[in-house]
Amino acid sequence: MYPGMGMFDSVGFVALNSALDGLALRQRAIADNVANLQTPGFHARRVQFEDELARAVAGGSGAVEARTSRSLEPTREDGNNVNLDAETLLNVDTNLRYQLATQAVSGTFSSVRTAMRTS
Repeated sequence: MYPGMGMFDSVGFVALNSALDGLALRQRAIADNVANLQTPGFHARRVQFEDELARAVAGGSGAVEARTSRSLEPTREDGNNVNLDAETLLNVDTNLRYQLATQAVSGTFSSVRTAMRTS
């Protein structure tokens, strides 16, 4: 094993990767929800992983798999429950979280590159 490679097994690094996977899944769900805004009977999908991720980190793991579920929000007359305003806000929030997580992962790789150059 290479020096410093154990950091990729750390709870924080594993948790960041779990968060990135969950946020990417959420981005796809939001895009699908918006694409089906006018589809009668369509129910928005929601992606949940934050609570489980917090429990996993507290338990020393950090590894979780995001889950997708159908939204239980009220439907319109056509049976669709996609709310464009809510999806837009959720998309902005998700994109900001994704950017933050990718910057954290990038910082980890930067530290490894620096350590490898100085060894």
